[in-house]
Amino acid sequence: MRAGRQRLAVVLGMAALALVPPVSAAFAQPYYVDLFTRIVIFAIAALSLDLIMSYGGMLSFGHAAYLGVGTYCVGIASSYGINNEIVHLLLVVVASAIVAAGIGFVSLRTSGVHFIMITLAFSQMLYFLAISVNSFGGADGMTMTQHSQLGPIPFDDANVLYYFSFGFLAVFLWMQSRIIRSRFGMVIRGARTNPRRMAALGFPVLRYQLAAFVLSGVMCGIAGALLAEQALFVSPSIMQWSRSGEIMVMVIMGGMGTLFGPILGAVVYLVLEDVLTSWTQYWALFLGPILVVIVLLGRQGVMSLIPGLMPNPRHA
Repeated sequence: MRAGRQRLAVVLGMAALALVPPVSAAFAQPYYVDLFTRIVIFAIAALSLDLIMSYGGMLSFGHAAYLGVGTYCVGIASSYGINNEIVHLLLVVVASAIVAAGIGFVSLRTSGVHFIMITLAFSQMLYFLAISVNSFGGADGMTMTQHSQLGPIPFDDANVLYYFSFGFLAVFLWMQSRIIRSRFGMVIRGARTNPRRMAALGFPVLRYQLAAFVLSGVMCGIAGALLAEQALFVSPSIMQWSRSGEIMVMVIMGGMGTLFGPILGAVVYLVLEDVLTSWTQYWALFLGPILVVIVLLGRQGVMSLIPGLMPNPRHA
């Protein structure tokens, strides 16, 4: 019964996101298409982190590095006159996979706080590398002159970019739901609880974890590519450690390991940020207590505040 309610919540939530452009047009508020495009993009990033953090127990504090890789792949390609979206995505997938494989190969040989610090260190290394490369804007970043194109479809139409991003979110959501129920997902979840026992059963735990880590990095890299398409601007600031913290907060706020929780967390976090910044420049001062209240009221995030979706801890 509860699983059916969770699936219904996912369907209703995705349907609500799909209706954002027509509802915005009906109320003559195109700004909300831009806002929810950003929300969808960061929902992809949060979903990618949820895969390794909630199900694999890999608490990466450098996930924003892949956002940066995705944005810079698009920005650098555009600076050389390459505006084909398929080429951009291929570059992003390859670059993100290589970077994630390198970081994962080193960091996955550790655990706990050591894993957290190593992923953070790699992210900061890439951040300072981006700052030091003046040919691509350095600390000032670089501006893209035009949107990419997918065949005859240009991304200068906000609705087109929104549904393109929403399509990736839907695909990744479906893919993740399949992964966590597959044999691969069971091994990852088992390794989170007891890696030695999984290794004793004959599973190459490191290979499974590295595969999940690379897949997560590629998903987040694609989110970075979409972010560059929306902003037409590439900056090292996207790779700062604070951005990784924001993505982690989205996952925790929405509900770790709840599939739709990271998406809901991205919606709540970015809507709160948008509302508070319209009131005061000290918005972070008010956002913090709101997040604390949400976590205290719902120990498993916003998803646990919706009746019937999460198990009662008294009967768990």
